[in-house]
Amino acid sequence: MRQRPVDDEAPDRLYMVTGGRTRADESTFDSVSLIVSECEPAPGMQSEHAKILRLTRRPTAVVELSAQLRLPVSVVKILLCDLLDTGRITVRHPSALRSARPSPELLKEVLVALQNI
Repeated sequence: MRQRPVDDEAPDRLYMVTGGRTRADESTFDSVSLIVSECEPAPGMQSEHAKILRLTRRPTAVVELSAQLRLPVSVVKILLCDLLDTGRITVRHPSALRSARPSPELLKEVLVALQNI
């Protein structure tokens, strides 16, 4: 079986995978947002949805999902919106991860304390 690059993907297949939708809410997902599944795939679920749930048992970035599924990022975002709307996944935004970093003042205090040792 010959594998084709994503750019050569048949448009009618992508149309079927997304149910004809062409855009996802861009504010919901960033390309580096981490996706985590909240449940196991259900019987009868669309195969791409089931694959996403299996791949996101551990936090996985949207672009990584795109690469593993061999689908364009835009298509993956549409599929992720479906799963998010049904509560099957959660999204961890990069901005939330940045806020967990220590403040510059705390880092300066640690540096001073280390220098005093």
